[in-house]
Amino acid sequence: MKAKSFVLFAALAAFPAGANHAFAQQATSLSLELNGAQPSDKGCRLTFVVANNLGSDLTKAAFEIALFNEAGVVDRMTVLDFKELSAGKTKVTRFDLSGTTCSKISRVLVNSATECVGQGVEPAACMRDLKTSSKAGITFGV
Repeated sequence: MKAKSFVLFAALAAFPAGANHAFAQQATSLSLELNGAQPSDKGCRLTFVVANNLGSDLTKAAFEIALFNEAGVVDRMTVLDFKELSAGKTKVTRFDLSGTTCSKISRVLVNSATECVGQGVEPAACMRDLKTSSKAGITFGV
């Protein structure tokens, strides 16, 4: 019995303090990646990869974004509706922004979550747990 207790104690001691908390924070997130920006017939097509790791389905997720021009001035604000996001699922979504030239976008800012709805999901979770990244050569974040 003492040997089993010692093994359990040794295993717990080897686990860094706060690691459980860090793991829980990583597991609970909404990842939003600006994956591409290509010219389209309508203007500029932004492609996003979104992964819902909040632990619950979102029946509605939408974000107000601000587009900054080459001079760093807000050129436009709009709402992007990602619709339903299943828990644990990654989804690719495209938005055509009419009258926008991709090469003139220097930054995309997530201003707020206008919709964050799901059973057991706090409305503030979409912004609080939002993790942003960009592969489009455009600065993207909150």
